[in-house]
Amino acid sequence: MSRRARPDDVDEICASLPETELGVSWGDRPTWKVPRGDKGKGFVLYRAPHKTAVDPDTGEMYDDLVVITTPTEAEKHALVEDASTPFFTIDHFRGYSAVLVRLSRLGEITRQELV
Repeated sequence: MSRRARPDDVDEICASLPETELGVSWGDRPTWKVPRGDKGKGFVLYRAPHKTAVDPDTGEMYDDLVVITTPTEAEKHALVEDASTPFFTIDHFRGYSAVLVRLSRLGEITRQELV
């Protein structure tokens, strides 16, 4: 059985993929890109706190969000509609193939599920 996912797993998994590199986008946000170099496109982004993503209980902006690109909208919807996963989306990402997850909730899934 696979162990529970940890925040460090995000970088470990991304770094293990071929032709990836950790860069920045949106000014200063750590972003995993593929392929390496100037033509790389982000597939995992550490999102800055923003008023478009707030905790429904406290009203505080999430400060530990990761945006993970999905292959298509179908995979996105499958993940966010599965109540057993911590993945979700917000209006800001409507029409964009990506899910969000809080680093503090990664332990709700296994490392293998994160891959």
